[in-house]
Amino acid sequence: MRVKFFGYMRDYTGCKETDVKGYETLRELLAGLSRVYGERFGKEVLKDVGISDRIIVLVNGRNIVFLNGVDTHLEDSDEVSIFPVVAGG
Repeated sequence: MRVKFFGYMRDYTGCKETDVKGYETLRELLAGLSRVYGERFGKEVLKDVGISDRIIVLVNGRNIVFLNGVDTHLEDSDEVSIFPVVAGG
């Protein structure tokens, strides 16, 4: 599956996107990416047993809030986008 990073998430990963395989849920994917990209990335995306309120995650263009949250099932053909929450105005 293709994982795309936006905003300052790119600073944490050093890339705009990456291809990964073998993750069955979003929770597994985020844990795996945390192992690859380190503690700083992990603290930004994960909180306790769920997802941090500092990011927005889309799977195939749909917000995981409207899917199954961190338990959203993933296929190798999926596209996952990870955005930082942006505030201001």
